[in-house]
Amino acid sequence: MRDTDLYTQILGIQAPWRVTDVSVDMSEGQVTVHVEKKAGVKLCCPTCGQPAPGYDSRRRRWRHLDTCQYKTVLEADVPRVKCPEHGVVTTSVPWAEPNSGFTAMFEALVIDWLKEASTSAVSRLMGLSWNAIDGIMQRAVKRGLARRDKTCAQHLGVDETAFRKRHDYVSIVSDQNSGTVLYVGKDRKKADLKQWFEALPRSCLEAIESVSRDMWPAFINATLETVPGAERKIAFDKFHVAKYLGEAVDKVRRQEHRKLMKAGKADLKGTKYDWLYNPKNMTRRQKQRFKALRDSTLKTARAWAIKEFAMSLWGYVSKTWARKGWERWLSWAVRCRLEPMKKVAKTIKEHLWGILNAIVLKVSNGPAESINSRIKAIKVRSHGFRNKERFANAIYFHLGGLDLYPDGVCR
Repeated sequence: MRDTDLYTQILGIQAPWRVTDVSVDMSEGQVTVHVEKKAGVKLCCPTCGQPAPGYDSRRRRWRHLDTCQYKTVLEADVPRVKCPEHGVVTTSVPWAEPNSGFTAMFEALVIDWLKEASTSAVSRLMGLSWNAIDGIMQRAVKRGLARRDKTCAQHLGVDETAFRKRHDYVSIVSDQNSGTVLYVGKDRKKADLKQWFEALPRSCLEAIESVSRDMWPAFINATLETVPGAERKIAFDKFHVAKYLGEAVDKVRRQEHRKLMKAGKADLKGTKYDWLYNPKNMTRRQKQRFKALRDSTLKTARAWAIKEFAMSLWGYVSKTWARKGWERWLSWAVRCRLEPMKKVAKTIKEHLWGILNAIVLKVSNGPAESINSRIKAIKVRSHGFRNKERFANAIYFHLGGLDLYPDGVCR
């Protein structure tokens, strides 16, 4: 088999294109495959698809998968046409996407590597610049977002994740059912999330059954103003309520510990994590040691009991009975004379409507928190990001559930 026939087959070159020559530069370690288009073929505008007269041609080169240990490059004179509507434009080629210096198969290989390693690592491995690898990722994400299924998500999770230190955040909207990221906002302000909701079709807004989130006011207001019936769909999940209660118990412990130490008593010394640990996960020895603390007259023990009572209220099915249970808890927490617990009780009272929604809808922000952990892993692997656009691209690439590959490439 001749080398031109071999490369015609392995590259999938079809009429009107054909491989005319294959040259090998041993000193450079490079194989150059020359491809040309058959003369006399009708040309079309790549934008509108309408026939258009030829204008001229430009020589272009594309990096392809290596041949054995040799770098392989495709080279062709690509015609340009003069479209009455779009002006002078370059026609498309079947082996690469427009405005790319790489073949579709090469981009697919880089995408596979990017799923396993950082941009810098893939750059070193492929012998390309960091910007070239990042460009492939950006095009992959752009393709994936354009192809994304228009199916409406029923259960949403809204959370924020840190971009940098000093309270610089991005907002993350995820599909709780599929575990994929639907939207990465540039901040955690009301206007940004509201704009995303407003861009959704009315049918998708009405299809939303729950929006699980923390108690950040900007997210609450954006949802209330855009999602129909949002007051019945917004759910403040158990994770964040438990976090607030755990922090309050720890504040009570610290305050009491300082007073006891001044009095020469070390009852609470080294017990920080005992109060925060889930009793269900304790070993028998831990339970026996903790029982004495739990049954004592310490203020921390009272705060812990208030927290545990709140955690027992998530099993209700009826909103009416759930409300009665939480009202009993609020009555106890408000009268407990423990300022950190009273402060949390005030917060819970203001957001009780969303807590009751979470109980009845049986939803939580657990999937969103899981996505947040995976985003942190992406940041660690990439050693951080310089701007939010690249940060958002990386999140979409790894967690967007997108079809990233060029047309004609399947994995």
